[in-house]
Amino acid sequence: MAGNSIGQIFKLTTFGESHGIAIGGVIDGCPPGIFVDEEFIASEMNRRSPGKTGISSSRTEEDKVEFLSGIFEGKTTGTPIAFNIKNTDTISSDYNELKDVLRPSHADYTYLQKYGSRDHRGGGRASARETATRVVAGALAKLILVKNGITITAFVSRIGNIALDQNYSVIDTSAIEQDIFRCPDKSVSSRIQLLLEQLQKEGDSTGGIVSCFVQGCPSGLGEPVFDKLQADLAKAMLSIPAAKGFEYGKGFDSAAMKGSEHNDSFKNQDNKIAFASDNSGGIQGGISNGENIYFNVAFKPVSSIIKKQKTVDVRGNETEISVKGRHDVCLVPRAVPVVEAMTALVITDHLLRLKTLK
Repeated sequence: MAGNSIGQIFKLTTFGESHGIAIGGVIDGCPPGIFVDEEFIASEMNRRSPGKTGISSSRTEEDKVEFLSGIFEGKTTGTPIAFNIKNTDTISSDYNELKDVLRPSHADYTYLQKYGSRDHRGGGRASARETATRVVAGALAKLILVKNGITITAFVSRIGNIALDQNYSVIDTSAIEQDIFRCPDKSVSSRIQLLLEQLQKEGDSTGGIVSCFVQGCPSGLGEPVFDKLQADLAKAMLSIPAAKGFEYGKGFDSAAMKGSEHNDSFKNQDNKIAFASDNSGGIQGGISNGENIYFNVAFKPVSSIIKKQKTVDVRGNETEISVKGRHDVCLVPRAVPVVEAMTALVITDHLLRLKTLK
């Protein structure tokens, strides 16, 4: 299976399946001398774990990260950092009935076509369980970025048909982690809770949008053709399970704007070149311009639902399916730390290409 790595200099390779013995990864290209704050890494892992909302999966994993190499006396050595995370709360019997049945909108059919076999236990490699490894690497990348004055903040801006009608620049970022849905507006969050509780009763699910912004990013990150910064961010975001769309800056709204409305005019501010607006989302010509980078990631509804659906088995016989087990009604709140982690990986990789680390 190819495609298990991301990054050119700061490179993450992951391994493992949802119901295997463990998941893990190898981080190559991490600079030496970075203090590995294991408490911070544990807190990031806790943000990704389920069970925070009452409408998420009840699977309870300790998610204790065991570092196997690349760290000595609490600091990175510059050699590959290998780590694993044991799977301790797998109930594979939940999936016995699905062994020969193809779940709608899962990777079951495509894996079967590509590999001739599939791991039906929780989706195997296609499971969102795999994102825990990304959060570990992303936490380490964040430790590098914060030393360079760069911060990444993500939040839920939409679930189902309920949207936050506020620009990222005016939200109360301190309210994000205080809310069970990671939505910085309590009134919107209350409406989201009612929606998800209703969907849970119906045995259904919904999707939503995670918004993210990067502050303190220097100009010059990104390459002008195939490794444009927004292209690498898009690839990273769309590699997250259930991600369906990516837009940065004004995104799809820019298609309805005039050039005179969308262009970010230059101005002189304190004898320095500055921008009058940031419709470009901090990236122009594939390269960061020093303004805040901001983007949205759309996630589809959770495919594993109790509500009955029509499907077929692996022999093509028509049947019905009701997916039992422990599944989220909406995974969007749990995607917030994953979006931040993938952003951190991309920004760190490009920062190392620019060779401007502090």
